Amino acid sequence: MRVIRRMYDQMVAVLLRGWNRLPQTQRLSLRGITLFGVILFAAMLVGGWVPGAIANDDTAYTGTAVLSEFRRLRASLDTATGELELVRLRLARAQALLTYSTRYRIPADLAQLVFDVAIQEGLDPELAFRLVNLESAFNPRAKSHANAYGLAQVQVPTARFYKSDITAEQLYEPELNLKIGFRYLRDLLETYGDIRLALLAYNRGPMRVNTLMEEGVDPDNGYPSTLMEGYLGGG
Repeated sequence: MRVIRRMYDQMVAVLLRGWNRLPQTQRLSLRGITLFGVILFAAMLVGGWVPGAIANDDTAYTGTAVLSEFRRLRASLDTATGELELVRLRLARAQALLTYSTRYRIPADLAQLVFDVAIQEGLDPELAFRLVNLESAFNPRAKSHANAYGLAQVQVPTARFYKSDITAEQLYEPELNLKIGFRYLRDLLETYGDIRLALLAYNRGPMRVNTLMEEGVDPDNGYPSTLMEGYLGGG
């Protein structure tokens, strides 16, 4: 390691003497070449390509120190990469929440709730926001003439497939309502394998959609087209 250190110190001394006179592009190129040279020489030592290069050392050199340093640097790089990816994901989430909050003119905490529950239930957040907007206009106390409740307009019989003892009043709880509604839509997407049929079943009920199709009648009532206008995501 002392040999590498001496070579490194010599290269640094040479570089420093003329460094300030070099253009920026040449500085970058020289920096890269120098780093490459040091790494290459270290690799040669580890591989035994330079016999006698460390003959003056007091003890035999096996390359362990260089390998350990490489492993440490690689671990640091992996950690930094993971942290950067985490930051990137957080920024993407924050941008998405700002976009949805602005587009639908809803509080940030409500946008966050819709977004997070959609992710948890395996539903595209874009589709989730469109559903809630069309069903309830983001009113957690909404109730339809068909006795559908809350943000995702869930009926009690449907909700009891997922929570057997649920009440109508509990469906006004935003998080619970969204979890059931989004899970129901995800299950319909898996059942029909077609986003338009799944949305029709969500709106009209699976039994009604299936009966119409069995009779050779198109079950489309315009609901999917309204919800999906301009939608670029996948189901």
